[in-house]
Amino acid sequence: MKKSVVVGMSGGVDSSVAALILKQQGYDVTGLFMLNWEEDDQSGACTAETDFSDVRRVCGKLDIPYYTVNFSKEYYDRVFTYFLSEYKAGRTPNPDVLCNREIKFGPFREYAAKLGADYIATGHYCGISHENGRHRLLKAKDAGKDQTYFLNQVKESQLENVIFPLSGLTKPEVRAIAEQNGLATAEKKDSTGICFIGERNFRKFLQNYLPAQSGQIRTLDGRVVGEHIGLMYYTIGQRKGLNLGGTRGEEGRWFVVKKDLQNNVLYVSHGDETPLYSAACAATGLNFIGFDLPEKTFECTAKFRYRQPEQKVKVTVSGDSMKIEFADRQRAVTEGQYAVLYCGDQCIGGGVIDTVIY
Repeated sequence: MKKSVVVGMSGGVDSSVAALILKQQGYDVTGLFMLNWEEDDQSGACTAETDFSDVRRVCGKLDIPYYTVNFSKEYYDRVFTYFLSEYKAGRTPNPDVLCNREIKFGPFREYAAKLGADYIATGHYCGISHENGRHRLLKAKDAGKDQTYFLNQVKESQLENVIFPLSGLTKPEVRAIAEQNGLATAEKKDSTGICFIGERNFRKFLQNYLPAQSGQIRTLDGRVVGEHIGLMYYTIGQRKGLNLGGTRGEEGRWFVVKKDLQNNVLYVSHGDETPLYSAACAATGLNFIGFDLPEKTFECTAKFRYRQPEQKVKVTVSGDSMKIEFADRQRAVTEGQYAVLYCGDQCIGGGVIDTVIY
């Protein structure tokens, strides 16, 4: 008897090819489109309708059944409220990480179980191993697309009976497979930006939910050089959108180095990037995946943002928090983002950065 698998389908090429591969491997495949956000884009068009239309076309081509399920309330309660509270606190959150734990491997997994599925699958670029009752998250073949960073908060138990069909493929190979098999999404542009905001203007979007309070922009020595439009719109290391072009310094471009939430002051510098570099950070909300701590202090590698190469670190765990000391000082480590840990080819988990230590 065939094993059944429910594939989370977004209307993009990655999940389309994931469904194709699983069908070719002999699984009984069902597509599931998750509606996580109910709002039109700036042109008044509902992007979810376009994506679902692509899901229908792909599932029709593959001759597999498909369903749609509305998780927008769960998304608002479990992800979006956290997103807003973090911005209100002056931090820079990564809601895509929470979306994976709270939606894609939460309600989606539960819904698939109700459909009688033996497995669930997604179009993530990452690998997985299931051995001796342990579930380990592994890097993808395509290092440039590896998405283990975004899965660092998924619980090990949530990875049971999960398949990642794209683990051994590069993005060009995925697009070639889609084209060879006549899938409608073969040349569809990759989605960018925060999952529920998409490519719309982020500042205008956030203004709908959080009132912005303007304030002074100062240099580290206290000199006022401009006015910001609200601390929530800036992140550490940011260079664009500061509107300080007419304010001349010694050399180089202006960039954000610090946010003073209490006094509503944005601190900037230029030329010398030394103020951006830190020696360590502290993180909470720890989640370890298929990894038993060898001792309270251990060495591994880490990323502090998605596109960053792994960095050598020393980790000291204490309860639900950890201190991460950097072998080399790191640029623009940001509160609210995630410190994600690696040991060889395995993503062993991570935590949210609470404090940056200079």
